Amino acid sequence: MPVDAAPAPPVAALPAQRTAQRATRPTAQGTAPAAFPGAAPRGSALARLAVPALPALLALALGLWGIRRGDSLWRDEAVTWQVGQRSVAEIWHMLGQVDVVHGLYYLLMHGVFEVFGTGPAVLRMPSVLAIAVAAAATAAAGRRLAGPWAGLAAGLVLALIPNIQHYAQEGRAYALVTAGTAVATQLLVGAPSAARRDWPRWAAYAAVMLTTALLNWFSLFVLPAHAVTVLVARRRGARPLTAPWSVAAAVVVAGALPLIHVSRAQAGQVSWIEPVAVSTLLGIAVLVLVALMCARVPYPGRGRAAMSPASVGLPLLVVPQCGLLLASVLVEPLYLDRYVLYTNIGFALLLGVGVAAAVQALPVRTWVLLAGVTALGFVALLPVETGLRKPTSRADDVLRAAHRVAAGARSGDGVLFIPAARRDTALVTPSAFTGLHDLALTGDPASSGTIKGVEGGPEHIRAAMLAEHRIVVVTDTRRAASPAPAREAEKLRVLARHFELTERTDSVGRRVEVYERVR
Repeated sequence: MPVDAAPAPPVAALPAQRTAQRATRPTAQGTAPAAFPGAAPRGSALARLAVPALPALLALALGLWGIRRGDSLWRDEAVTWQVGQRSVAEIWHMLGQVDVVHGLYYLLMHGVFEVFGTGPAVLRMPSVLAIAVAAAATAAAGRRLAGPWAGLAAGLVLALIPNIQHYAQEGRAYALVTAGTAVATQLLVGAPSAARRDWPRWAAYAAVMLTTALLNWFSLFVLPAHAVTVLVARRRGARPLTAPWSVAAAVVVAGALPLIHVSRAQAGQVSWIEPVAVSTLLGIAVLVLVALMCARVPYPGRGRAAMSPASVGLPLLVVPQCGLLLASVLVEPLYLDRYVLYTNIGFALLLGVGVAAAVQALPVRTWVLLAGVTALGFVALLPVETGLRKPTSRADDVLRAAHRVAAGARSGDGVLFIPAARRDTALVTPSAFTGLHDLALTGDPASSGTIKGVEGGPEHIRAAMLAEHRIVVVTDTRRAASPAPAREAEKLRVLARHFELTERTDSVGRRVEVYERVR
């Protein structure tokens, strides 16, 4: 079969669909189906609603499944937890010194906590809802590009991707960035079929992309990916998109520049990121290879549309990955998969075409096969999915460490955090530290505008420790051999010379130790 050949429509096609398939209208390239150039008929209103609704419902169900993760909370979420509960003035004060790149997200979570209270489920619910929106928008974009079955499959694929499920249950901004990217991509995909004076669409595109950039400005890599899509559409004779898209993109970049400028002064926060591992590069290569194979799969109307799954999905998958990898090589290590989580949308669009073509090629009802493939994918991924919902799925568990402190500490004990960032254990569960003295702290986090508070110098810490008989230490199970700051090294030095370890408890990445003074 030629590459651009379209498979026969399903036997169960509705009469209205067949009518729409025959109807044509003039375009820059001649004639094309009236419903949308290059897309399969869109069917009844109920069918059109089902395409985005079913993936959204699947994503929502997966997000709600085990959302509390055994009442666990890891270090990144602990930051959201304690910063989101500060006043707006305190958050604004902190952003001038640290974490400005997440400022909009902290303000959003402050509002969520004010309305709904706090708790692991409340913390993660915005991410769950965001991934549901992303799945729906991806399905809608896929429907416009390659027909309803491809769109439905793309949305279901996105919902099932393990990395997407991971961040759907995390109290950070990455799921929201993915949702923004999906909605912006959907708006872009609909542009060739819209009216010429479609400024509300481009205004919405600019607003969504700017909000997404303010949540995490690494999402600006979406713009060059969309630029490739627009240029390909122009070569295929689409109505002019370059000018309105360029104006919208310029607005987004101009709006994000102040955040980029300020956040560069806080670049030390990402100094811990390591160079990209070979395994990461191989994983990216495999995804791109699968996407390239799916890009060659025929679908209804292939070759007649201004935009295609390949012209939208491949740039969205590849360009941001390459951009962040290049920045990691030329500037400093910056690559983390969560910074480009939204590239899964491009992969889902292309794999959706492949899945749809496969299920339509077999002599069984398409919806039955697609439901079966989805169920099979869910079952195949079940070991990974259940693992993602366990407290051990993250680097550590702040709440469990706090419970260990409450069980082992005595009123009047001193407490140390090694490194100081482990103070999050006390900040998210202050009741577990009632009666304990923070020996190193000289300025609390809220008033000092910091995340972990301000600690005194080595001499202050040494004097405070030597005045104690019993000290509780909260640290990592894998403690650094020689912490860089002098104050951290002093904590270890005094403990080694003047105290004896009497208790040690490990729990999901955190260690709680009890030391008593050597007489």
